[in-house]
Formats: sequence, C-alpha cells, structure tokens
Amino acid sequence: MIVREPRVPSPYRSRLAAFDVEERVAEVAGSSTRYWTYEPVGPEEARVTVVAVHGFRGDHHGLEPVVAHLTGVRVIMPDLPGFGESSPLAGEHSVEAYAAWLTAFVEAIGLGDDVVVLGHSFGSIVTSAAVASGLRASRLVLVNPIAAPALQGPRGVVTRLAVFYYWAGAALPERSGLAALQSPLVTRFTSLAMVKTHDRGLRRWIHDQHDSYFSRFSDRRVVLDAFRASVSSDVSTYAAGVDVPTLLVAADRDDITALPAQHELRALFPDATLAVIDGVGHLIHYEKPREAAAAVEAFVR
Repeated sequence: MIVREPRVPSPYRSRLAAFDVEERVAEVAGSSTRYWTYEPVGPEEARVTVVAVHGFRGDHHGLEPVVAHLTGVRVIMPDLPGFGESSPLAGEHSVEAYAAWLTAFVEAIGLGDDVVVLGHSFGSIVTSAAVASGLRASRLVLVNPIAAPALQGPRGVVTRLAVFYYWAGAALPERSGLAALQSPLVTRFTSLAMVKTHDRGLRRWIHDQHDSYFSRFSDRRVVLDAFRASVSSDVSTYAAGVDVPTLLVAADRDDITALPAQHELRALFPDATLAVIDGVGHLIHYEKPREAAAAVEAFVR
C-alpha cells in the first residue's frame, strides 16, 4: 500500500469540523474493518443514521465533503475491505462478497432497521446488492449510481482501456504489476478524465485527493478482484429486489453512466426518485457535495 498524505487543504474542512469523528474497528467476514462515525456537534441529537459506502479504489475520505454539508445526520463510513485501512476479506472480493460483508457489518455494529444506506459509484452496486439480498434498512441512497454496464457508458472506449490496464497489472510479475497499478501517471489521467469543474483550486484539491488515496489498497489481488466486480455488474441487476424507498442522485455529465440510463434505472425500482445535479460528472461527492447533501436530507426526512 502506498500512503501519501494530502498536500492541498480541503475546501470543506471548516464544515467538517462541526462533527465529532471517532475511528473504530469491527471484525467482519475475515476483515478488520475500519470505520469512522461522524456525529454532529450540538445539543440536538442526530435524527437519522446513514451508513455510507465509497467507490472503487477510494476510501472513506471521498464522501467526507457530503457529510460536511449534512445537518442532523449521523454518518458511519467504513473503508471497503482491502482498501484504505481495512484488511481484505477472507475470500474473493466480488459484489456478492462485499454485499454479504456490508450486511454483516451493519449487524455487527448494532444498527437497527431504521438505518439509511448510501453508496457512491461502485458502492451503489454493493449497497443495492446488499439491500436486495436481505440487508434491512429504511431507505437506500445511490450517488452517481452505476445504472448500466460500464462498457456501454459514454466513455466505453476508456473503460476498455481500463480493462486492458488491469489485465496487464495482473499479467506482469508481482512487483511490476503492482507498480503499474499504483502509477501516479495513471491516477492523474483517471482524475483528469472525471473532473468537470473549471475552478482551478477545486481541481487541484480533487487531483490531490486521488493522488493521496487512490493507491491505498492492500494488495494486487484485491484491486483486481474489485475491478472485475465493478465492470461485471451494475445497479440494474438488483433494482427490482430493493423493497425500500430509493433515491438516485445522478449527474447530467456523468461519463460512466449517461443520464438516459439513470431514468431507465429509476423505473426498475419498485419505489425510486431521481434527483439530477447539473454541471457535474462522476465526482458529485467532490464537486457538488452541498447539492447532494440537500437531496439526501430532503429524502431521509
């Protein structure tokens, strides 16, 4: 694992300071799962508890800007097993394995049926699969949901390049393959492909976030397993089995899932609402966290 500390201060740090943050660990499905609880400071107790799951190759830091804009909400964010500070699962890192882990995690930390589950990007697949397969929750929120197979997205060619890149990372000898998977140049290319904002300061911070956290995975096997899982499934596979009210927070410029596919996805759920945020792509959590938080708050209350 490469650990590089952030060099650019977060533009949302002052808002995040309004939370008491506590780090804990839970032993779940063979993983020592690190998780963080964000409790709002003040006399009023949080009315809602949200368990939030980050996307592929990220960790809990990615969703902190959304947390920073929430009021009256307690948020619990684990690092996915094998990423950030959580150790890998005992077996493979498939969607089904991650879904089973999430269900066990929510039970292990003693949350009730009133918990709201939130997933971003790859986390949208994991959370949808978990709720469809039995995770008891009151509501489901999907931010930048993967609504259709990634290879069919607006940048399907880029996704195919990613498939080749991860294939090469697996085919090369261990040391060379790991170096390729942790390449700063590839990280920057990926970051540039997703960012939409023209704010130079915000772009600089987003790139620094990816530089700092994109290579914090435990080993080559984990990241290859998770990549295969991320491109072999999507939320549409599980939507019909989700029996709780669901909010889709989509972007009008998302290069991974086009907006028409989000409308099609909404129709697959028994009870779903679609909120579209304009002028942003697959990085809602970095570029438009205030708007995402407002949509979440209106939905959970």
